Amino acid sequence: MEDKRRRARVQGAWAGPVKTKAASHSVPGPAVSRNPASEGTTQTWVKREQIPSERQFIFKEPAEIERKPPEPRVIEKQGMYEISTCPTGASRIQLIPGFIDSKQADWMFEQLLQEIPWRQRTHIRQDLSYEEPRLTAWYGELPYTYSRLTMQPNPNWHPLLTALKERIEEVSGRTFNSLLCNLYRNEKDSVDWHSDDEVSLGRNPVIASLSFGATRAFEMRKKPLPEENGDYTYVERVRIPLDHGTLLMMEGATQEDWQHRVPKEYHSRDARINLTFRTIHPDHAGTRR
Repeated sequence: MEDKRRRARVQGAWAGPVKTKAASHSVPGPAVSRNPASEGTTQTWVKREQIPSERQFIFKEPAEIERKPPEPRVIEKQGMYEISTCPTGASRIQLIPGFIDSKQADWMFEQLLQEIPWRQRTHIRQDLSYEEPRLTAWYGELPYTYSRLTMQPNPNWHPLLTALKERIEEVSGRTFNSLLCNLYRNEKDSVDWHSDDEVSLGRNPVIASLSFGATRAFEMRKKPLPEENGDYTYVERVRIPLDHGTLLMMEGATQEDWQHRVPKEYHSRDARINLTFRTIHPDHAGTRR
């Protein structure tokens, strides 16, 4: 009996581990591959929200402060205004609303509209010709050249124009020997950015601008400094509504340092007449700049 027990113990030593009843009836699951590198490490679970996206947005401060174009300075009241001071000198404008009272301005406008020999002239730019978006007339004993277009002498002044010139000379203390008349027929007529800085006008010319008819915006912008590389976007601007019978005087370095224009408008506008009195110097009359 003792020998049987000893043999059983020896045989049991070679036997495998005893299988339990539950294990013997379990369903085999899918094989799980093990990563040798992860052996002995604790698995860490990460939420989906914590996983960085490849296109994750990262806010960065702008390298430069955004610049905004300055709002134009609006001038409406009567007075003398120094709009800038530069090495070239002070730029001044004088605004006189009601220089011609409304009743006189009404019949003057109608007479000028009917009796001035208005003409639409043709310009050439980069070998392309185009018609000016306004009508003009020139008065003076000397020719006047601007934008490669020469206005021939016309000493036959209309009596009303002569009377207006003398009235402006009396008030301003200036003298003028020539006149450029402009007729803006409607809101589509305009004149682009320019300066009255032709050689024939001399240094720091005085320009007297008298308006009749519909109110139009007269805009001015300062010429950019050399370091601004000709960028007009952020330069100083002035806006002046020119009403019926208003006189505007430009003097000093205004033509040297500023440009002006009458832009097209999106709303309906009636006709407007503008008279710009100036002085042509004989030594440079008809000279192109």
